[in-house]
Amino acid sequence: METTNMPGTAVLDDAPAISGALARAFDDDPMMRWFFPEDATRVATLGRYFSTIFTRQYAVNGVCERTADAAAFWVPADAQEKAVPDAGTIQELLGILGDRAGLFREAVETAARHTPREPHWSLALIGADPAAQGTGQGAALLRSGLAKADAAGLPVYLESSKAANLPVYEHFGFTVREEFELPGGGPVLWSMWRDPR
Repeated sequence: METTNMPGTAVLDDAPAISGALARAFDDDPMMRWFFPEDATRVATLGRYFSTIFTRQYAVNGVCERTADAAAFWVPADAQEKAVPDAGTIQELLGILGDRAGLFREAVETAARHTPREPHWSLALIGADPAAQGTGQGAALLRSGLAKADAAGLPVYLESSKAANLPVYEHFGFTVREEFELPGGGPVLWSMWRDPR
């Protein structure tokens, strides 16, 4: 498949391209800098992290789309229970996280306590390679996933750890629902909600 700025379904063979683009996209993300504090190895480690969650978790139980330089992982309402890491995935992530694994586990548990209970789609993550930001690829991915949630008549939930992204999401109809800090002196997360259209 020729990859363009038009969103297409991401397949397992896309893992190297997707994990590379997401690693570069999240290199300056406060939460990822907290989990992966080593500047010298962050992008490589993030690449392993994103490759793992894409191939073992979201590609299996989510809706993953990509453009040439960006990707988005969505979880439909009926997949929320299944789109969690299995034991093998958890072991792999613990290996990647090393001594930050405990902080990561606490962060996941904290976020889970804030996740809405009513049926909804989740935007698990979206990112564009910084070299391609401003080309509309992230917006195209957002519109594509939101259209699917709207077609299902369901709201969408996301968490952002980057204040600069809040206006972008607000432009697409999200509102901040809650603001909470991750345990252990972690960064602030904003939970956001968008009603179906």
